[in-house]
Amino acid sequence: MAITATDILFRLSVTTGPGDSTAQGNPNASLGEFMSTTAIVDATDNNLFDDISGDENAASDVEYRCFFVFNNHGSLTWQTVVAWLSSEVAGGANTAIALDQTGVVDSDSASAQAEEVANENTAPSGESFSAPTTKGTGLAIGNIPADDVQAIWVRRTATNSAAQNADGVTIRCEGDTAA
Repeated sequence: MAITATDILFRLSVTTGPGDSTAQGNPNASLGEFMSTTAIVDATDNNLFDDISGDENAASDVEYRCFFVFNNHGSLTWQTVVAWLSSEVAGGANTAIALDQTGVVDSDSASAQAEEVANENTAPSGESFSAPTTKGTGLAIGNIPADDVQAIWVRRTATNSAAQNADGVTIRCEGDTAA
């Protein structure tokens, strides 16, 4: 049976491992290293970042989060996967994404599945951030075999803009599947 949307999961990260063994429900603590068992709740406020305070906005604060894309299909490889920003609220913070250099790894790996940062204001080292807005310009992950994951870093930059309700971004991942 082909891979369906229910086979592709998006999970927060956690700093204790192995991967896929520890719940971590605080998006503000999603700072890399291992995939948690906690799903990112789609279309929910503050599902990856908290609100930007007035002081953070005035300082053009930059924060980072790490989440995982998980192919939870029982046997099929998700092929030629690409990630991009499919929509972003205008007039608010700016968002960019980067693929963690660890690459595609087993979901339950005892070795680090992604870089870990010290706090939300610390950038991961070596990742190259960009803001692709189409699949054609998206970040090419490649293939994600069954039961494997890829970490994606998100950088949010406050822009010292006017107050913005419901500021946010939608990150999309898309790939192919065998029948």
